[in-house]
Parts: sequence; C-alpha cells; structure tokens
Amino acid sequence: MSDLQRLPNLLALRAFEAAARHQNFSRAADEIHVTHGAVSHQVRALEQDLGVALFTRHGKRLTITQQGAQFAQTVRNALQDIVQATQAIREETRQKRITVSSIPSFAARWLAPRLGKFIEQNPCTELVLQTSGQLQDLVRDGIDVGIRFGQGQYPGLAVERLMGDAYYPVASPGYNQGRLPSTPRQLKPAQLLRSDEPWLPWFQAANLKLAEPTGGVRFQDLSMLIRSAVAGNGIALVRHVVAMQEIASGELVRLFDVAVKSPSHYYLACPPEALHKPHVQAFRQWLMEEIAIFKTQTGQAVD
Repeated sequence: MSDLQRLPNLLALRAFEAAARHQNFSRAADEIHVTHGAVSHQVRALEQDLGVALFTRHGKRLTITQQGAQFAQTVRNALQDIVQATQAIREETRQKRITVSSIPSFAARWLAPRLGKFIEQNPCTELVLQTSGQLQDLVRDGIDVGIRFGQGQYPGLAVERLMGDAYYPVASPGYNQGRLPSTPRQLKPAQLLRSDEPWLPWFQAANLKLAEPTGGVRFQDLSMLIRSAVAGNGIALVRHVVAMQEIASGELVRLFDVAVKSPSHYYLACPPEALHKPHVQAFRQWLMEEIAIFKTQTGQAVD
C-alpha cells in the first residue's frame, strides 16, 4: 500500500483545519460553504480514522486537544503548500493566455480567419476571443485587448489606430435573376437592405436625391446583413473590411465605383498594465503585420 492510500479524507482534513482555526464548527462551515452538521460529521470521521480525540466537547463549547493543535498545524502547512503551488500554476497559465474582445463582424470576418497564423507563431499562447457589440470595461472584465470601431476616445486605455474602412453597395450575382443595376440611378429604395449604417452619405456621394430608406428589417449585425445579401434578399451597404470574404469568393458583387470613407476607424485598446505583457506585445506586433499586408492588398479603401 502506498503512503497516499493511507491519506485521510481531504474534505475531512479541510473541515478539521477550519474548525481548529475558528474553534467553532459553525464558522468553519460558513468558510468552506457546508453545513454545521457536515463539519461535525467530517471531524468525527477523522477522529475515528486517527483513533484520537482532536477536540474536547463541553456542550456547545469546543476546545482543541494538544494532539489536535499539533496535527492542525501540520495540515495547515500542507494545505498552504497546495495553495501556493496552485497559484503558481494559475499565474503561469494567465501569463500564456490573452483575452481579446472584438466587435462581432470584425472578429468573425477578418480576425478569426487569420488567427491560425498567430497561433503558429506563438504555439504556447492560448488566445480567448470574445465578441461583443457593447462597449466593454476592459479592466473590470479582465480583457487584455479590445478591438473597437469608433472615434478612438476611450479614456483610461492605451489606444492605437489600426485602419479605416469604406462603405459601398453589394449584391448577390443572382439577385433579380442576375439583372443588377449598372448605375446608381437605377437603384430603387425597395431594393435596399438596411442596417445601423445610414445610406444617406453614400447617396450624396453618388449624387442621388434619395431619402434614407425606411421600413422592413434593419440589421444591427453586419454579418447578418451580408448573409441576407448573399441570399439574394436585396442590395446591402457594407463595410469593405467585413465583406471582403464574400466578394473574393464571388458570393457578392460590388456595385459601382462609388465608396464613402467611414467616419469611424478600427482601434486597438488596452489597459495600460496589459500593454506591457509579452503575449499582448506579440499579439499587437502580429496584428500590425497582418493589417499592413491587408492594406497592401486592398489599397486606399482602409487607409
């Protein structure tokens, strides 16, 4: 029989150590989130296993014996060793993990397809990718890196511009049985899919005197807007960065040569203390390299 097989029940040891420290079963029960009866049962089972009394009981009063006090100190030291070893492993794991939060459309259509390259270059790093359409508190939520689309005003964070974007209309090549409009003037309001991004700036750039479309479905997620356009449900105004996959695959066709620069840009935002972590620096360097490649491939649209 190995020494470990002679080890008393670990739950009983934990209950005993807490009871010894508090000299009270009820307070011990509160600390380890069990009932008073559970602590009393565990301690009695431990006493039976050891063949000695660890406490003397006088009604509701509880007094630890000399043998009990000595044993409690040994158990406490052993449990503290386990705590320290656990904390060391958790810290090592945290040092190898990076949590990235991104707007859903950018995460799904630009970032996620490229992350395999980052993992190849950093095989010991675990990257947790979260998506949210809300402006998160990166510090409170324990997020190392936030990728945001806006004006770059994020107080308390280290902020760096990544790239811009541009809007233009797209449609499925099979939309309207393949009879796609060849000029902006052929657009009809009923054909236009709506999102939170307004059509009006693009109408003005195309010299069209049309009002902002109303009615019908309004998509808050650009990924859903793009899927609707791919399905042939209408003509969508999309951001270049998030629609490139479908355009490259031929699922969507860009209409006309009129594009409007977005007033918002993509930004890297980090809590200042996270920016100096080696894995965050590695991610930032990789991201900047990928964006430089993307800008070279796509030209002026994302400057």
